[in-house]
Amino acid sequence: MDGAESVRSGRSDRSERSHRSHGSHHSRHHRHRNHTSHRSQSGRSSDRMRDDRSVTIQTPGNGSDGESRIAESEKIEVQILPQDDNWGDNTTAYTGNTSETGFSMDDMRRFANEKFEEDTGGIDCCRYFCRYLTTAFAGLLSLLGFFSPIAMVVLPKLKISGWATDNCGVECEGLLISMAFKLLILLIGTVALFFHQPRATMPRVFVFRVVVLFLVFILTFAFWLFYGVKIMQEKETNYYSIVQFSVHLVDALLFIHYIAVILLIIRQLQPQYVIHVVRSPDGESRTYTLGNLSIQRAAVWILEQYYKDFPVFNPYLENVIKKTLKMSSLKFYDVDGGQQTNNNARNRAMFAAAGRRRDGSHNDRFYEEQEYDRRVRKRRSRLVTAAEEAFTHIKRMQEETGPAVPMDPQEAAQAVFPSMARPLQKFLRVTRQQPRYTMESVLSHLATCISHDMSAKSFIERYLNQGIVIMNSKDYRDTQKWVLVCDQLLTREIEHNLVFQLRQNDVSLLCSVRKLPHFNITEEVIDPKSNKFVLKLSSETSVNFSQQTV
Repeated sequence: MDGAESVRSGRSDRSERSHRSHGSHHSRHHRHRNHTSHRSQSGRSSDRMRDDRSVTIQTPGNGSDGESRIAESEKIEVQILPQDDNWGDNTTAYTGNTSETGFSMDDMRRFANEKFEEDTGGIDCCRYFCRYLTTAFAGLLSLLGFFSPIAMVVLPKLKISGWATDNCGVECEGLLISMAFKLLILLIGTVALFFHQPRATMPRVFVFRVVVLFLVFILTFAFWLFYGVKIMQEKETNYYSIVQFSVHLVDALLFIHYIAVILLIIRQLQPQYVIHVVRSPDGESRTYTLGNLSIQRAAVWILEQYYKDFPVFNPYLENVIKKTLKMSSLKFYDVDGGQQTNNNARNRAMFAAAGRRRDGSHNDRFYEEQEYDRRVRKRRSRLVTAAEEAFTHIKRMQEETGPAVPMDPQEAAQAVFPSMARPLQKFLRVTRQQPRYTMESVLSHLATCISHDMSAKSFIERYLNQGIVIMNSKDYRDTQKWVLVCDQLLTREIEHNLVFQLRQNDVSLLCSVRKLPHFNITEEVIDPKSNKFVLKLSSETSVNFSQQTV
């Protein structure tokens, strides 16, 4: 059994001897001494054959001779057996038939029995409370700015404290219609720009959004202050002037919305920086261009690209190539101080042997990688052949000329899946993808491909490579938690030579920022007179002209 541990204890032998021994103390002591000497001799002979991964755990004695002999028998030897990396090829399967494509229902139930627990981390309640609080405050301030022009127009018509105004003429009604359409445009633009589900929860506030909200607050407060002092307190009777004052507030709000579009959207569209993203531990990398963004918004943008561009990180692929232990350096210490010449000669010989082993390690890795690639290509060819043969037995009912049993896509998938289940299982094993797929998910994908008349290669395309991160249904969650590590304030904009990191469990993304250089392009005009060429023939060049006469 791979990865198992064999544990042998001396307690069972001692208990067995205690049940069988009813003689004198001398005979028991004699047998115990013979048994101890026999174990010491067998132990010395087996130590030379034992692997370095065996561990002996000995219970410490209390100092007396009898107790030390008893403690000597209280030894537990633990030997960790080496795991064979060829577990995908050496697996023995027992089926009910002798065909290569035979696959029993027991094997189908054991197709993927490895389960992974989802990381259900705790939610930061304080952060979510602050997020909803700031969202509620921003919404309240936006509603206050939107309904302020309407309130300024309606208040004079309520005749509060005897405040009466003139009737609204033609020009006044035109201003009211213009204000209504401007408010409608402002409402649509504000909802499209601000009121949407955020893609990320950032640790810091968004500075430009705070600036826009601050401008809205200052503008609304200033207009209401002027309205209360100059219009309400003095009870302005010219209703046209009041409507014109409200229209000016709407125009100012539209200009603030225009500034918000520039700061939040247009400003980041022009590429200014190149960012290089490297994933650890597999070393997968990508390069992107982005505009002027803060560090936290750049991290969100990088995660968006990561989930659609990077392949899935498979930790099991890291152990595909056997990692043999090599001695990189040897140290020898002469404790007694004698036999200096013999020790030096022995040290030089052992150093030379270690150097030869170290120099040959790249050869071993090269051939192991070649062997693994050969196995993957072999399993891939078998999978493609088995899938194409299985799909040839599936036809739609109107295309079938002879008698046939009608089946829905799920039944058809269950009928043809056993013929290609074994090659698919072996390919998933050799590529270390088996924990990601269950039999139910494979059957569902097969039924979908059958119902849409997809080909065999379209079905196995999902399993031929690792796929992108977002399509990994095994680890997909609605909320992905990442940790942003940077030595700068996250609200600052990215700059040249900035380095920050994104972490999630064992995966980390190291991001290095470089600023795009300024391109100085000069013009060079070609003179038409110098744009002519001649043919120079040397003595060694022979040009033969042949003319055919008719």
